[in-house]
Amino acid sequence: MRHGEQGISIIESMISITILMVVCGTVMQGVLALTDTSRMVSNRTDMHSGVRNATELLTQEIGQAGRVALPGLVTLTAAAPMGSTSLVVTSTAVNPDTDTVATSGMYVGQQLMIGVDEYQEMVVVSAVADTTITLGEAVAFDHAIDEPVVVLGGFAEGVIPPADSGYVNGSTESILKIFGDVHDDGRMVYVEYVCDVPNGRLYRNSMAWDAGAKAAPTVEEILIDNIEQNPVNPDGTITPCFTYQTQTVVGRVFVVDVAVTLTIRSQNRDKNTGDFQRETKALLNVSPRNVFNVWQSASLGMNERVQAIPQQITDLLADQTTSTTTVVPY
Repeated sequence: MRHGEQGISIIESMISITILMVVCGTVMQGVLALTDTSRMVSNRTDMHSGVRNATELLTQEIGQAGRVALPGLVTLTAAAPMGSTSLVVTSTAVNPDTDTVATSGMYVGQQLMIGVDEYQEMVVVSAVADTTITLGEAVAFDHAIDEPVVVLGGFAEGVIPPADSGYVNGSTESILKIFGDVHDDGRMVYVEYVCDVPNGRLYRNSMAWDAGAKAAPTVEEILIDNIEQNPVNPDGTITPCFTYQTQTVVGRVFVVDVAVTLTIRSQNRDKNTGDFQRETKALLNVSPRNVFNVWQSASLGMNERVQAIPQQITDLLADQTTSTTTVVPY
């Protein structure tokens, strides 16, 4: 008997190939869908990561705003007998990260506590020159060498009150202005957060509290480069980036709460919808605790804990360099 050598027909081959193509097409469609999903998740993750980092920094620095500090331990290097109107303090008591003398954290109008035990007293600075401090009034007790000189309380204007509260060159709905030892390292700084919606940027410009003049922010200061206009409220107004809750004591305005609202879009368009992903992040109760504490002290009549705003900060507020939306490139 002869063995059959007959194979599959061309019809059977076409059917097999068709089934195989359908299976492969289905698998490829699933793979592409997973790729699109992965890209969408990656876009959303990047968007959340950017706004999370920015809001964490905002929360930390607003909370620290208004903290007054000296760059290191300060003591007397010469005795100050009763009736003295000047103090000589340590020139070596500096922050290890800086080369400035201890008086670099002092300014005209600042209240300092000197002495120990029952001989402690508050003095007000009227002039600062190197390591010599001139006082507004003579000291009431004898003070020996090595007695400590400390600063207490905080700044009422740690978060600069909003301009609509009557404060000249104050914070606005798009520019948050704060100052103080916001990094808890003994060095006071002045910081502006600018919500630049027309250019889609949120940037932070930081400088020394006594810098003298502002520098226009560079791209290094950009925290988020894809923000958009916040949602419209039922009354037709647009939700501002920064909202301030204030309290007034004896004609002095304290910002006791800051609300931050940011709308951000993804860096890339969604493959499925062809549009950007968007999300609005709101921080409604960010309390500057140092300002809050001095507000409570002022409410109780304890004004020796309320530090006057330095003239150096007032000068920076009057400088409108960073109030524009111009960002200097590298």
